[in-house]
Amino acid sequence: MTRSLAPRHPCFNRALFAAAFLVFAVIAVGTAYARPPKVKRLLVVTVTKGFRHGDSIPVAEQTLADLGAKSGEFTVDYARTDEDLTQKMSAAGLKNYDGVVFASTTGDLPLPDRDAFLQWIRAGHAFIGTHAATDTFHGWPAYLDMIGGEFKTHGNQVSITPDVIDTNHPATRMLGKSVTVFDEIYQFKSPNPSHNHQLLTLAHSPYDTVPGYFPIAWCRMYGKGKVFYTALGHRPDVWQAPWYQQHLLGGIEWALGLQKGDAKPQVATPVSIAVPAAP
Repeated sequence: MTRSLAPRHPCFNRALFAAAFLVFAVIAVGTAYARPPKVKRLLVVTVTKGFRHGDSIPVAEQTLADLGAKSGEFTVDYARTDEDLTQKMSAAGLKNYDGVVFASTTGDLPLPDRDAFLQWIRAGHAFIGTHAATDTFHGWPAYLDMIGGEFKTHGNQVSITPDVIDTNHPATRMLGKSVTVFDEIYQFKSPNPSHNHQLLTLAHSPYDTVPGYFPIAWCRMYGKGKVFYTALGHRPDVWQAPWYQQHLLGGIEWALGLQKGDAKPQVATPVSIAVPAAP
């Protein structure tokens, strides 16, 4: 039998094309859904112009790198010198990052463009501050407004039992009712509980039973950007503590938009957590 070489009916050709297009579309959509999320980039700033936490800053740098690697959610780059700041924190340089960490920075850092830095955060980027980040730019009110507080003083290192104000936030929900910290505890100038979303606070002075408002960790919105700050982290062993790393990772994930959490200032009934003192 001789097979006909006559062209197929146009309707058949259109049906064949439609079927092929549908298969391609399904594969393309499936590939899109399977594509892993973009890994975020954090710039870790450890430049200091005042007191330098020389024993804990190297631990902080390594811990942040480890948290990024283990979570697979972000990578870190470092600004350790004035030259690094000039290059990496210019308006052009900041375009390479999704967030910035001020890891115990102090004093007036030589930023190449202060206004561009704050505008970059307002536009929707993340700012994470640890410990002495509030001991930075004392003469720059706009920065202090962004971070949400200004360091005033501290006493001897002491064991504290803070209150968890938001037990659902990524930075605090893992703490439950049993976490302990022995650290250098900051006190702040004119702390205002209505300015930030409170995460950890003390209901009395860390050195006696005098009642008051003593914030330890908070978060807030800054334009479209997200700000997370924890006053803990003076000691290297605090940075190495699994609960602190979870606290910090949750704050980073929230600030980068990887996890949801409230940021509205609030007045809430604190939930006490126990904290074992370090040796």
